[in-house]
Amino acid sequence: MRFGATILDAAGHRLSADEKRFFADADPFGFILFARNIDTPDQVRALCADMRDAVGRDAPITIDQEGGRVQRLRAPTWRNWPAPLPHIEAAGDRAPEAMYLRYRLIAHELHTLGIDSNCAPLVDVAGPQTHEFLLDRCYGTDPDRVAELGRAVADGLLDGGVLPVLKHIPGHGRAQADSHLDLPVVEDDLAALTACDFAPFKALNDLPMGMTAHLVYSAIDDKPATVSPKMMRLIRDEIGFAGLIMTDDISMKALSGSLTGITRASLEAGCDIVLLCNASLEERRAVADAAGRLDDAGQARAEATLAARKTPTEVDISALEAKLSAMSGGITYGR
Repeated sequence: MRFGATILDAAGHRLSADEKRFFADADPFGFILFARNIDTPDQVRALCADMRDAVGRDAPITIDQEGGRVQRLRAPTWRNWPAPLPHIEAAGDRAPEAMYLRYRLIAHELHTLGIDSNCAPLVDVAGPQTHEFLLDRCYGTDPDRVAELGRAVADGLLDGGVLPVLKHIPGHGRAQADSHLDLPVVEDDLAALTACDFAPFKALNDLPMGMTAHLVYSAIDDKPATVSPKMMRLIRDEIGFAGLIMTDDISMKALSGSLTGITRASLEAGCDIVLLCNASLEERRAVADAAGRLDDAGQARAEATLAARKTPTEVDISALEAKLSAMSGGITYGR
């Protein structure tokens, strides 16, 4: 049977009876966790088990664990990671190795909890206009270097048994507004976007999952990329991304209209999966009903994504942490 075309969250530390019944019926492709879902390691493992039991399969469970402001697991129980950019700058020429180690360690933390996906790498290319909500989450200003670092991040996650989610396709770096609050509009021409912003995504177009950007590229369309058939064709045909495409959270203020309307528009544009976060149970039900089940192409991509999950390689975690700290100027992790 085809999976539901959604990734959904939960209200608290364990699923309620109503949530269990809803997830069993909606059968979302996967789940996402937030800080409100995190207490102790045993509690997180139990919640992940609840989610998978509800759908009767080993559904993927993702999280945002970039570091800096964007991390759901924090000290003292888990490492407190700096934002990516300071870590990269401290490592200098060894930054690709440092980023591999960083995300191999993050993957270890996630996998031991039952979390097997992370919304990274973020390969938006930074520039002088990049909004501060994104700036220190970026890996740099040179698209080739950003792609190299993004590949290191993805490899570290995959080797740790965690699926990477490439974001924000096809590039959020030129946005001068925070898409959580407003709709950014990028007015640069297609040649500039292709040469810079789109390039890291093209270099990493073999990754299993990607997340869209909620912004308008006015040289291509007047609709946000998430709901733009023109942009989705560009992502598939020009960037060549063949993996499963999920929206960024459709409750973000960059998108206008009802949640059900945005759901239908996203899928009609060419997204495979709708991500809904921080919504009521009634809103989650409505979006799941509007999304329905994956189509044939989406189901094939979903199954290929699940097949990309790997058994973690055996490593000495303490040795990796010491090596990373040594090459990153003695950065510590608050635990």
